[in-house]
Amino acid sequence: MDLKSKFRHVEGFPEEGIDFIDITTVLGDKEAFKEAMDKLIEAAKEFEFDVVVAPESRGFILGTPIAYALGAAFVPIRKAGKLPYDTIKYDYDLEYGSNTLEIHADAIKKGDKVLVVDDLLATGGTTLANIQLVEKLGGEVAGVVYLVELTYLNGRDKLIENNYQVRSLVKFD
Repeated sequence: MDLKSKFRHVEGFPEEGIDFIDITTVLGDKEAFKEAMDKLIEAAKEFEFDVVVAPESRGFILGTPIAYALGAAFVPIRKAGKLPYDTIKYDYDLEYGSNTLEIHADAIKKGDKVLVVDDLLATGGTTLANIQLVEKLGGEVAGVVYLVELTYLNGRDKLIENNYQVRSLVKFD
């Protein structure tokens, strides 16, 4: 299946000059969704990990079934103020603004091997924020898996230069 053809491009969202890659067209197509999840699970099998972390909200959609299928725990990373218990936070810049992410302070144990899962790699800012949270809690990042990568934004380079292993299913140049 040509998964690349299943994504919708939304020009000018969330602001002018951004070509937003919409994954809902893949999620809404049962064959494409199954294909995508099967391939993401196969990519995840390349790594040894105990825990999957994923940022809200699209990361949750992909990370949870990977954790379930491979017998790992799942830990959500959320926007500020959304988690009910003690948290640690990380502030970072996006392509079109800034954000703060939080994780429960007891979600990752020292030495946990962690797989980071998200829908899309752009500049790498959100992923690096996820990694900072995991490492601040003593976790070790085993790898990073994405459904989509925007290669022209060079986010992979930032991750690789910091010795993180990256896998992505679909690349847009």
